[in-house]
Order: sequence, then C-alpha cells, then structure tokens
Amino acid sequence: MSAGVFVGIGYDVHRFAAGNSLVLGGVHLEFHLGLEGHSDADVLAHALADALLGAAGQPDIGHFFPNTDPSFRGISSLEILRHVDGILRSAGFKVHNADCTVIAEQPKISPYLDAMKKALGGAIRTDPLRVGIKATTNETLGFLGRGEGIAAFAVVSLVKG
Repeated sequence: MSAGVFVGIGYDVHRFAAGNSLVLGGVHLEFHLGLEGHSDADVLAHALADALLGAAGQPDIGHFFPNTDPSFRGISSLEILRHVDGILRSAGFKVHNADCTVIAEQPKISPYLDAMKKALGGAIRTDPLRVGIKATTNETLGFLGRGEGIAAFAVVSLVKG
C-alpha cells in the first residue's frame, strides 16, 4: 500500500438506561442515568473505533466484538480501542489525529474533556493533543433532543509507517 493519509468516519448511539453507569471517552461521568449496551456502551469510544477501522479498510467493531458473544458482555470500550489499535499497527498504520463530537442534551461533558482525551489517546497510543472532542446538543429535536440517549461521531486520519 502506498504512503498517504487514510480517513475514516464513525458513528454510534445508545439510549439511556436507569441503573447503568455513564461512561464516555473511557471516563465515568457523574449522572443519574447510564447508557444501554452489550459493552459499557461508551458511544464516543465506539464511534472512534469504527472510524479507525474504516480508515484502515477493516470491518466495524461488531465484527470483532459481536453483541451476540457473551464473553464481551460489559467489556470496557477502552479495551475495544486497544484491540483496534493493535489491528491498525499490525497493518502498518498509526493515528495521525482524531476529531470527535458528542451529541447530548445532558449531561455537560466539558468538565471531563481532558480526562477523556487522555483515556482515548492512551488506548490508541496517540498524544492526547491529537484527539479533539467537542459536544453539542440536538436543540431539543428528535430522540437526542428529548434526552433519550447520546450519540457520537468521529473522524480520524491514519498514516502508514
């Protein structure tokens, strides 16, 4: 494969669920609801994992971590990212940068941004300064606007070598 930049995009969404803890970007947030999912339901890490895999021409995280496999029940999404990083590195890729957006009416994530960048950067062995994380609301429109869950987008660039 020739040198160059490889770009991928990822998206994930999970609904809120009572009784679960809320994990975003590998960080536990203080909030009265968590997200429902087979793993820890970290939408930010999942969107990032899919963007990384897409940039490398790989299948999505469901291929590697199917929700039908009970051995992955409750798995940390940082562990998923570490596995994805291993796939990328064995194919000769490394992360150049990642840019992520969380879409949620609540909770406010700004107090957690530095910790999230550090956790995600650590999982993919990338300087946290190369991991951008932003948050926005859905302006009270649709299921996200009604506060039924959280979604995230991620765009990444990979380089060979």
